[in-house]
Amino acid sequence: MLVTENEDVRKMEEAAVSRGVSMEQLMEKAGTKTAAVAAKLIAEKKLKKVCVLCGSGNNGGDGYVIARLLSVMSEVTVIMATGEPKSTLARMNFELLPDNVEVFDYASRLYECIGVIRETEMIIDAVYGIGFRDGLNADLTDLMSFCQENTKAVRIAVDIPTGIVCDTGEIINGCFDADYTVTFTTLKPAHVLYPASDHCGEIIVEDVGVPSVVKKHTMFLMKTTDEFVEEHPLSMGKKSDHKGSRGTLAAVCGSYGMAGAAVMAGKAALRSGVGLVKMALPKGIYPIAASHLCEPVFCVLRQSEDGKIDIDEYGKLLTLLTEESDAALIGCGLGISQNIRSLVALLVDSAVKPLVLDADGINAIASNINVLKRAKAPIILTPHPAEMGRLTGTDAHTVQLDRYGCAAGFAAEFGVTVVLKGANTLIATPDGKTYVNLTGNNGMAKGGSGDILAGMMASFLAQGMSTEEAAVNAVYYHGLAGDRCAEKYHQRSMLPTDMIEELKYWF
Repeated sequence: MLVTENEDVRKMEEAAVSRGVSMEQLMEKAGTKTAAVAAKLIAEKKLKKVCVLCGSGNNGGDGYVIARLLSVMSEVTVIMATGEPKSTLARMNFELLPDNVEVFDYASRLYECIGVIRETEMIIDAVYGIGFRDGLNADLTDLMSFCQENTKAVRIAVDIPTGIVCDTGEIINGCFDADYTVTFTTLKPAHVLYPASDHCGEIIVEDVGVPSVVKKHTMFLMKTTDEFVEEHPLSMGKKSDHKGSRGTLAAVCGSYGMAGAAVMAGKAALRSGVGLVKMALPKGIYPIAASHLCEPVFCVLRQSEDGKIDIDEYGKLLTLLTEESDAALIGCGLGISQNIRSLVALLVDSAVKPLVLDADGINAIASNINVLKRAKAPIILTPHPAEMGRLTGTDAHTVQLDRYGCAAGFAAEFGVTVVLKGANTLIATPDGKTYVNLTGNNGMAKGGSGDILAGMMASFLAQGMSTEEAAVNAVYYHGLAGDRCAEKYHQRSMLPTDMIEELKYWF
């Protein structure tokens, strides 16, 4: 599915109008589709009272359509949150309201409006749409708070919750907190970017009659991973495949106290179909890793006094990465020291096969970032927000304020694929493509999940996928494995190792 910005939505609507679809039809369809979602909830939950908050523009016009349609099954009250309708279409639909819909002006009948909000069983927010840019005024901030206080009401936002900036997901001074958001034709950035996404609830995308030829030529900010995966299904391979034709992965992982990271990455890589895994790890953790993994070939390396791989093993590792494997994973549990920083920089500088840099592989180059510009090999970086902050010289909070800009900008500047992890992980490619992932859940927020993702991604690279294919497929199926675990276990109790077991079934 596409994720489109405000201006591109406007252009899409204009193109639809030029092909014979009127704005009146688009508004009626938007209101009808939202009313259908609301009606289903009303019937399921046996609700009787509905309050529709309407703005003065076309989002308010959608609200008037919804109020008219729901009035045949519920007691509907409209609150004009920003005064009487100003747009032609909003005014037209306001005048079509039946007599049984009571209308209050928020500014002049404040206390009555508060009473309605407190007593209602469903609140539908149609105040501001995707064009909202500035913060809410004091009156609307209070109105959103009154809505929030009614914890029993089902809350539905039309297109985007009021108070959220569409293109950035920014919330300046409060917003409508929706249980459901009904949007039209495409997703918008605020639906997939945080903090806004936390306030959208379940997002339902409805078709309102924009011609497919218009959608096909619409500019977009991102695509969702499920669309990419559908267009690029995983190959089942050939009957004649053997371990050599399925690829060899070199996994440079682990240090004293971090054997588990290496084990999880190795298991996930094997479950993802690679023919052979060669695990390069320090001697001290070899017995632990070998007791959990039978399939890999182990490259047991000398270790320094701190339990990390000795830098003098560079030559052996270089041969492994350049001559004995098809792709490499560097970083899971590797540890950080000055020697590790130097070792990783040397390996990145010398590599000619695709690389995944994860965790300490990323931390190791953060102070020597230009090694990425010198690299000859295709590279995927898999930072979480704090690691992304180290790469960009900022911090996790700054990264989270502009996840898209951070990932896309870094990918373009350094010529790498960036997988910015977190809720709705972003994948940005060096040629300007960005994907957002909608699989996964908060039960995955545990140490080890990232090692599994890195192992899957590196496995796909070793099997011959491009960095784009490997990154998008791994992120999507990793999240899907998490969702399958959440179906079987509680999100609180599910473990990353449970996700590896789900990979046995490959969905």
